[in-house]
Amino acid sequence: MMTTATRSTRSQIQLWETNQKVKKIALKKAALKPKQLKVGSKPKPKPRLKGSTDTAEQMRRKGSFLIQQFTDPKGPMLKDGNPTRLALSAQAWGEPVPKTEAAARRLAEKGRKLLEKSHAAPVKVAKR
Repeated sequence: MMTTATRSTRSQIQLWETNQKVKKIALKKAALKPKQLKVGSKPKPKPRLKGSTDTAEQMRRKGSFLIQQFTDPKGPMLKDGNPTRLALSAQAWGEPVPKTEAAARRLAEKGRKLLEKSHAAPVKVAKR
């Protein structure tokens, strides 16, 4: 038979353990921040939703992404009739959601063309 003192002690222990986990996560995040600033990591912005590729860098990024993800897809494009996260990632880059393996291969081929086009584009030098 459990007493109320045992229950409250048990809940206090669980609360303490939860707080320790939260502190540990916060410490990890705090430790990473200076390292990111020191190394100079600057995460790239999200892809544009419209999929326009105005600059050579955007063409290179989009082409690399399409080749990497859709040349040899690691999973199905549809699961239970709904597009998977892999297929929806193409939509985030402004491409149609591929429903078949053939559509995925076409996206990979489009990525190769974009990559070739980006290599042929003139390089712009930033003005200071």
